[in-house]
Amino acid sequence: MDIKAFKMDGLGNDFIIIDQRNQNLNLKKDQIIKICDRNFIGCDQLILIKKNRKIDAGLEFYNSDGSISSACGNGTRCVADFLSKENNKKEILLWTSAGILKSKILGNDLVETEIGIPKTNWNEIPLNKVMDTKNLKIEILDKNNNKHVGGTSVNVGNPHIIFFVNDIENFDLKNIGPKIENHELFPEKCNVTLAKVINKNLIKVKVWERGTGLTKACGTAACATAVAANINELVEKITEIEFELGRLTISIDEKNSVHMKGPVSKIKNIEIKLK
Repeated sequence: MDIKAFKMDGLGNDFIIIDQRNQNLNLKKDQIIKICDRNFIGCDQLILIKKNRKIDAGLEFYNSDGSISSACGNGTRCVADFLSKENNKKEILLWTSAGILKSKILGNDLVETEIGIPKTNWNEIPLNKVMDTKNLKIEILDKNNNKHVGGTSVNVGNPHIIFFVNDIENFDLKNIGPKIENHELFPEKCNVTLAKVINKNLIKVKVWERGTGLTKACGTAACATAVAANINELVEKITEIEFELGRLTISIDEKNSVHMKGPVSKIKNIEIKLK
């Protein structure tokens, strides 16, 4: 089976995009895992564009382990850019299982997507029991075996936990990430972010993504980090989240809705040859 597809990324957070609006490939889980495998083609997430009669398109997101993801901020921005080049519109509406997301095409490969109002109640994250989501009091160890206790949890279409630490390089996220992702508190697992507040308008982060692992960037993690930092009164309503390859600008408006702005890559045509 030969599949025409596209590759795009937002700050290194990379996606394989398959346009399903005029076809139905019905990919199996093992095929999705193979496509996402970096020994084959490789990506953080596979995105399927689906036909939607009412708005521009619908999206389905799959993590590299084949599991479904309800939200993907950078992926949404990439597809919005892709569709705007097709229909020449500056505003793109996309259906996701986390809600309908509106994106604005700003030019110079910049796209802003409104992620919506974050959820912070324990049952909305969701957690397995009633807890104060501002501080889950989860213990992580740094590389010197010093304890750090904390973790603010937010749902921005998918569940996140953010640990505000003094030095993100002093923690082994490859070791910590899977333990917290699969922590008994999170029935739907979670994304894990280590965050260092540089000043009131800048946070440096490292992200372990649920179902994917270490990633160069994660749009929903950037949004969740900005929200968590606001809950803890660490930053202003507009703040930049810095990843390995660049920054996303996150703003929280007067309705408490979260907006994410950042660059997207050029569109690369690829062909996937599946047996």
